[in-house]
Amino acid sequence: MDTIPEENFAAKWTGDRPEPPRVGSEREILTATLDWHRRTFELKCQGLTPEQMALRSTEPSTMSLHGLLRHLTGVERWWFRIQFAGEDVPLLYYSDEWPEQDFEDLGGDIEVAWAAWREECARSREIVAAASLDDTGKSRRDGEPFSLRWLLTHHIAEYARHNGHADLLRERVDGRTGH
Repeated sequence: MDTIPEENFAAKWTGDRPEPPRVGSEREILTATLDWHRRTFELKCQGLTPEQMALRSTEPSTMSLHGLLRHLTGVERWWFRIQFAGEDVPLLYYSDEWPEQDFEDLGGDIEVAWAAWREECARSREIVAAASLDDTGKSRRDGEPFSLRWLLTHHIAEYARHNGHADLLRERVDGRTGH
């Protein structure tokens, strides 16, 4: 057998989500893959109510799709705007007094949370478009430099990891799965 029947493949989420190119420049492949993962997260959450978005996994975890949305919004800002571009903007959903605020505080309008995420993703894309893959940012944790190339691969891994969490959370909500 040299082909797999279509019905044996995992279901795909419906919605506009262009596949990343399999052949292209390094920048094209990295940015398209990151956008594919961003859109995958969005599709895994589509059609859910605010209550379903706030449904937590299992104790002791505080993880929910709403919490992941807030976390990924903060991650976009932290890595691209603050550490890479050096912008002086406040942190989102974090304080030293409440470091797990992104997952623990699920108050507020979910549509506002989606709008914030989309704005942060758009700003991240602008930063990436204006920079070379060899340009560097500076880690706030240890002061070490990192390249945009590294940041894109790091962010792809971040989204891939959290898309796996989103799979389990969505399955808990309504049984839907897919890639």
